[in-house]
Amino acid sequence: MTGNVPYYGGRLTPWHINALSQPAPSAPQVPPPRTKDDLARIALQHLLDAGVLTPEEHAAYRSRIDS
Repeated sequence: MTGNVPYYGGRLTPWHINALSQPAPSAPQVPPPRTKDDLARIALQHLLDAGVLTPEEHAAYRSRIDS
């Protein structure tokens, strides 16, 4: 066996050799899953933006999540 390509016993065309010599493409970056606390913060911010909560209520509820 020469190089870092294992011999499998069949014929390798130039296209196969070229593909084997290229590095594998990297996987796309996946963001970590959101936690329950992250979803609660998003919901609270939406309620504040929509005018359902006052800033004082938002701060009180937010403090419950952060503690």
